[in-house]
Amino acid sequence: MALHFERSEFDARRDRLMIEIAEKKLDAVLLFAQESMYWLTGYDTFGFCFFQCLVVKADGSMILLTRSADLRQARHTSIIDNIVLWTDRDGANPAIDLRNLLNDLDLLGARIGVEYDTHGLTAYNGRRLDEQLQTFGQIADASGIVNRLRLFKSPAEIAKVEKAANLADDALDAALPLIKQGGDEALILAAMQGAIFAGGGDYPANEFIIGSGVDALLCRYKAGRRKLSKNDQLTLEWAGVFHHYHAAMMRTVLTGKVSKRHQELFDAARAALLAVEKAMTPGNTFGDVFDAHARTLEAHNLTKHRLNACGYSLGARFTPSWMDMPMFYQGNPEPIAPNMTLFAHMIIMDSETETAMTLGCTYLTTESQPKPLSRHDLDLIVQ
Repeated sequence: MALHFERSEFDARRDRLMIEIAEKKLDAVLLFAQESMYWLTGYDTFGFCFFQCLVVKADGSMILLTRSADLRQARHTSIIDNIVLWTDRDGANPAIDLRNLLNDLDLLGARIGVEYDTHGLTAYNGRRLDEQLQTFGQIADASGIVNRLRLFKSPAEIAKVEKAANLADDALDAALPLIKQGGDEALILAAMQGAIFAGGGDYPANEFIIGSGVDALLCRYKAGRRKLSKNDQLTLEWAGVFHHYHAAMMRTVLTGKVSKRHQELFDAARAALLAVEKAMTPGNTFGDVFDAHARTLEAHNLTKHRLNACGYSLGARFTPSWMDMPMFYQGNPEPIAPNMTLFAHMIIMDSETETAMTLGCTYLTTESQPKPLSRHDLDLIVQ
């Protein structure tokens, strides 16, 4: 079996989930997030683009409802023993198959939690699910249960994040020699992703961000490549990935001369990231971390050029995004605690002067100050 953790690790995760199920007085939870299934059982697939559900009863027993294409995938990559298939056919409604499965599991009239907040359950399938369950039992939204359990990393998970961070550093090392006048974004991107694959890493849960010139001000991937000019700016956001665990980094790299505006924005970004590091300690909240970022950029008169969030949790994630919850934004009450892996990004985009500057790093929280997981420093990179 292609398991990336010891069976005892999965047993401990199941036990933590059973405690949550009991505290919320649920008889079962219906998991639709691929991250939840992977964390709980090791099940590794992109088949969540179709209807599938992992039913977890209060006694810890589990059964997977999926398609025939994922039968062997589930057997090979997970600890799931019981797998039921729904059949692809014209007019198929797998929500009916799930209701029948729940009936067979003696859950009629039970209190059932549903993991609604996930790309693994589309609005269309969610409506069909609700139609089948509205008279079946008592339905509760259980979206955040596994998500919050995944926030706190075990030693085995931290080891995978640290490996991912090494791969992220390798990607930057591979890119730097190519970032110069005439450098091709396509070759830079290929070198970064290639370094991660060569190091035993995986595909990221979303595309790497790469953009130069005016495109350096974008915070999302877009199609199209260009070559760098003599005095250029290149924004990169990427992640090392190992067994689906992500460690992200972000940099705006300059070619040629450093403009006065670039230096001003870099100085502010670095000051803000250092302020965030100081705030990323137990006793503070995710909102406090955001406030440290906001106060620093306000002191540099850059409030209108910053974003309304400055980072998020990271872990084992699947398409379409490596971003995990919770996020650093105003008023978020989630406490900072040890053994979280958190990505903080300082993003300053001055559209008036078409100047970009970013700086981002993944951290492991501790009992005191967070530990940066990158071997690279926070200095401005000029090629």
